[in-house]
Amino acid sequence: MKRIISIILCGVLWTNLIYAQAQKGTALTVDLPERNNFSPERLARVDQLIKAAVDSGWIAGAIGLVAKNGHIVYHKAIGYDDKENNKLLQKDAIFRIASQTKAITSVAVMMLYDQGKLLLDDPISKYIPEFKKPKVLDKFEKKDSTYTVVAAKREITIRDLLTHTSGIGYAQIGDATMNAVYGKAGVVGGIGLKGGLLSENIKKLAVLPLFHQPGEKWTYGLNTDVLGYLVEVVSGLSLNDYFRKNIFEPLGMKDTYFYIPQAKRNRLAMLYTEDKEHHLIKAPELMKVNADFYRDYPNQDNGTFYSGGGGLVSTAYDYAIFMQMLLNGGNYKEKHILSRHTVSLMTVNQIGDLTTGKVNTKFGLGFELITKDNYPKILGSVGTFSWGGMFSSKYWIDPEEKIVAQFVLQLFPNSHSEIHDKIKVLVYQALE
Repeated sequence: MKRIISIILCGVLWTNLIYAQAQKGTALTVDLPERNNFSPERLARVDQLIKAAVDSGWIAGAIGLVAKNGHIVYHKAIGYDDKENNKLLQKDAIFRIASQTKAITSVAVMMLYDQGKLLLDDPISKYIPEFKKPKVLDKFEKKDSTYTVVAAKREITIRDLLTHTSGIGYAQIGDATMNAVYGKAGVVGGIGLKGGLLSENIKKLAVLPLFHQPGEKWTYGLNTDVLGYLVEVVSGLSLNDYFRKNIFEPLGMKDTYFYIPQAKRNRLAMLYTEDKEHHLIKAPELMKVNADFYRDYPNQDNGTFYSGGGGLVSTAYDYAIFMQMLLNGGNYKEKHILSRHTVSLMTVNQIGDLTTGKVNTKFGLGFELITKDNYPKILGSVGTFSWGGMFSSKYWIDPEEKIVAQFVLQLFPNSHSEIHDKIKVLVYQALE
């Protein structure tokens, strides 16, 4: 009897410990790969792949971080930050995360949802009146960028924006029609800028035609920039201040910014591009991406444009904290960011029978998903959610394996983008 009671008590204590850890939120710590079901020898294949890409002149360098159950089993910088000046890449280099910003903005929106300040099927015009009575592009004249429109069948909702099904396109990096319509109206893509305000850009965007009816298709666009402005309107704070107060400071993300403080600007990794023969070259200070694009935009003084879709910079470690919070179900250490039900809502298929166009890939509220429908064609467990950034960065979060991972380059465009798929293969093959 005493033995049975002891077993029961141990079980209760263990359950309480697990529950307490879940409530507290697993924090990142460094550990050995072999203590976390990774083969160190097989994981070293990641190093070999990246070194080969550096030696081949395909990339300047890369930073990678992999954690399992909150234990960092891989965190390395390989290659160069500034190849021409023989400056080696460091693990704490600050990089332009571009569209990895979208996950943070989506979380900010869902924090307001958790607080009862908005609902997902609210029309965006309830908060940003300029979006009232949207129009849809009907006919477009290429020679002078004139067009005709028809009335949208319904209003754009917050859910449409989170899932990229609103019909809004992308400025600068969209297709030719999007670039023409937005360029003529002075709408910008949100990064590489000097000056301007998010609110001004969104109000210009709001009166322009959608590229399809809301909910009809999945179209990658400035949806998350609109959501960034929504956060500003609902919270009464700038997006910069909202992120800082409600996400970065509570989580201890000390190196994530829209604009880097003077003392840290030397840590901004150099940006690379390719010449016409696809050879790696250092990006010029002023590039053209269908408009002026300033290479060192995060280092400007008194920056004012807070792009919710692509404006942030971060480090591999800082962003891993954010990913771990999501893997924990909305908690990190003792900080509660989102409810676990809300994290679940964000990471299930929200687009029904629509697809992002890649092997029947589905989309949640801010993330691409691996579901039972596309699992055989995409590596990772069902339930994995992910995205990446314009400058060749990729991250994924695998709830089944309890893995958060990201690999970061600073390169646009990238003719060898398959390196990310190969890296992912090498991470999973290293699991015991």
